[in-house]
Amino acid sequence: MSAEPAPNGSWEDLARSAASRREGAAPAEVMRQLLCVKVDGSPYAVPVENVREIVRVRPITPIPRTVPAVRGVISLRGEIIQVIDLRLRLALPPAAVAKANRIVVVQADDGRVAGVLVDEVREVLRVSESAIGSGAGDAQGIVAALCTNGTEFVSIVDPGRLLEVGGRD
Repeated sequence: MSAEPAPNGSWEDLARSAASRREGAAPAEVMRQLLCVKVDGSPYAVPVENVREIVRVRPITPIPRTVPAVRGVISLRGEIIQVIDLRLRLALPPAAVAKANRIVVVQADDGRVAGVLVDEVREVLRVSESAIGSGAGDAQGIVAALCTNGTEFVSIVDPGRLLEVGGRD
């Protein structure tokens, strides 16, 4: 059985018709994927393209004379990774490490890598680019934007700003 064009070149007409419908359709919405985490009961998110991996909390070796937001370092398959406490980075009160805590290994666009200690990892959100609004800003300057997830607002963290923990106390 062979597929032969219908009389009067209707395959061509059909192809033109399909192409014109595609051209008239609205452009596809650009979707972003965000890893949603919880810190102090509030949702925060990091673009998934900046997340290298998520690991369980392991012993963190403190580093003397560093900023309080830097909890220390861990060894991850032989690589030394600095661990930043997102609670402290957001100027929230510190909390004891619990079973739900995770270290999200984040890589900034400039190649810097650090682990970020969060209270829990929730989900990966798929959000349309148009649903992301500019952030109201926070005192530390790490919240870049806001989006909604159901009835709650999610603060989207700028990975580059998050990893900027310079200076000493």
